[in-house]
Amino acid sequence: MKDFRGKLAVITGGGMGMGRELARQLASEGCHLALCDVSVATMTETKALCEAEAPAGTRISLHLCDVSVEEQVLAFRDAALEEHGTDRIQLLFNNAGIGGGGSMLADDRADWDKTFGVCWGGVYYCTRAFLPLLVKSDAGYIINTSSVNGFWACLGPRTAHTAYSAAKFAVKGFSEALMVDMRLHAPHVKVAVVMPGHIGTSIVTNTNRVLGKAEIEDMPAEDVQRLRNLLQLRGLPVADMPDEQIRQAMAQMAVMFRENAPTTAARAATIILDGVRNEEWRILVGDDALALDKLVRSTPELAYEEKFMTALQAEGHMQLVG
Repeated sequence: MKDFRGKLAVITGGGMGMGRELARQLASEGCHLALCDVSVATMTETKALCEAEAPAGTRISLHLCDVSVEEQVLAFRDAALEEHGTDRIQLLFNNAGIGGGGSMLADDRADWDKTFGVCWGGVYYCTRAFLPLLVKSDAGYIINTSSVNGFWACLGPRTAHTAYSAAKFAVKGFSEALMVDMRLHAPHVKVAVVMPGHIGTSIVTNTNRVLGKAEIEDMPAEDVQRLRNLLQLRGLPVADMPDEQIRQAMAQMAVMFRENAPTTAARAATIILDGVRNEEWRILVGDDALALDKLVRSTPELAYEEKFMTALQAEGHMQLVG
């Protein structure tokens, strides 16, 4: 799909991060947009940015939707079709995602289930809902956001990352299987799986909001203790650090995660859209993603050992999360 002008793109998680940047770049080329998110405020900001760069006549609709709830996804689909006056779409970006539910033992099941529900369930429900509309088009593309955690199921041997990794592995496997399915039954519909490394987004802050947790600065004492235990497992000397200092440190880390990332959300969106133009089915985003993919493939038996992290450190890649 070389040209996006006049196409209709559905983007989940369109309020911030990569979703926002995908929307901006598509809109600037005259692509119509149906955006969904759990925040009307952030989507409104995205729409304003898109309209400032889009050619006249570009239509942008906003839809409040939690993609982990199928009824909301179906309502989003129906509202989008009505607002755009169509019965088909050309692009589906299953982009929405949160973190959380790192440990099956130490974390709340509700956090685990919600993270898995958004990161995997959202991809499944949206694909189910919008696939017939893609098939009706002359050409369609499904772009599913997995992660480097879709082929490396942790953040290092001292950090459990089970819900997010399980979901992203599911997205990767589903996308690859769906690609073959479409070749057999709807060859005009292409599929791509996107695997970003560390991208500069607000996923840390947004995760707390979606999971209904307090802002980092207001984290309750029990959550601070769980965080202290996690940091100690990583070898950090925080046993005697006051709670308030841990809160402040984590708030600063969330900012640094966004501001100091090796790949910006805008750059990630460009890589993804270039991949769609070139009809790629496997889109790695960031030098860290490329390095990690190479290491996992070359030494899979070491992927969860300290030696693996030493190799990553030697290449200058430390923060790896999609």
